[in-house]
Amino acid sequence: MRNLLNFFKRYNNVIIFLILEGIALSLLTSGNSYHNTRFIKGIRGITSGLERSFSRAGSYFRLRETEVILARENAMLRNFLEQTGKMKDNIFSIVSDSVYSQKYLWFSAEVINSSVNRQKNFLTLDKGYNDNLAPEMAVIADDAVAGVIVGCSSNYSVAMSLLNTDFRLSARIRSNGYFGSLSWDGKNYRNAVLSDIPEHVMVHIGDTVETTGYSAIFPEGLMVGVINEIEKSGSDFYRISVALKADFKKIRFVNLAGNLQKAEQQNLETQFQ
Repeated sequence: MRNLLNFFKRYNNVIIFLILEGIALSLLTSGNSYHNTRFIKGIRGITSGLERSFSRAGSYFRLRETEVILARENAMLRNFLEQTGKMKDNIFSIVSDSVYSQKYLWFSAEVINSSVNRQKNFLTLDKGYNDNLAPEMAVIADDAVAGVIVGCSSNYSVAMSLLNTDFRLSARIRSNGYFGSLSWDGKNYRNAVLSDIPEHVMVHIGDTVETTGYSAIFPEGLMVGVINEIEKSGSDFYRISVALKADFKKIRFVNLAGNLQKAEQQNLETQFQ
């Protein structure tokens, strides 16, 4: 289908020219000027509609190609910032190791399958081990938390969506630094629940919720969403509803973050657990 559209897009001027040439020859052999005039007007309307259709089809494919390019460039830019932005105190200090300390590698992928209406939702990505993806990589959409990769094949990956009742995330309120556990209650795909925030803490509607970086999977300071409802649960902690920044019904391209120091951190932590 796409090849057919590309053919029409490339040769639409030739096709229209041939159609009009045929019409002209037909008119030369016809003697009824009234019907000829009506016929010409009708054909002009058809050819105009064809031109608009070809133009829209071309714009659609150009837009998709642009989205792919932007996703790749975004991943490249993140890698560049990781390399150049993480300096040891300042560039003039003498240090024993590298001046630059890159913690994350960034990649891009396209979502080719997803769901939002189940209790346990997943995302399927069009890249896998052959493209350096691996389990426990963070999945990020619209610069916000979307999920975590749980399995890979050579060419595909499956990620547990944030919209999965098994998903847990260490998240904090940006304005005061208090952190808790963020999860999804299986109800509204636009909202998650932040728990374990003490009731003595000042919390406001509109406060930003972001990642803490404690999990060794998600980078610190990555946006999750904003607080849109605060309830006292009857215990010593709030039940806070968070409006998610990522719209899971529109996710198409994602970035993947792989923590280069994750194994080192986790191995050390397991010695004291």
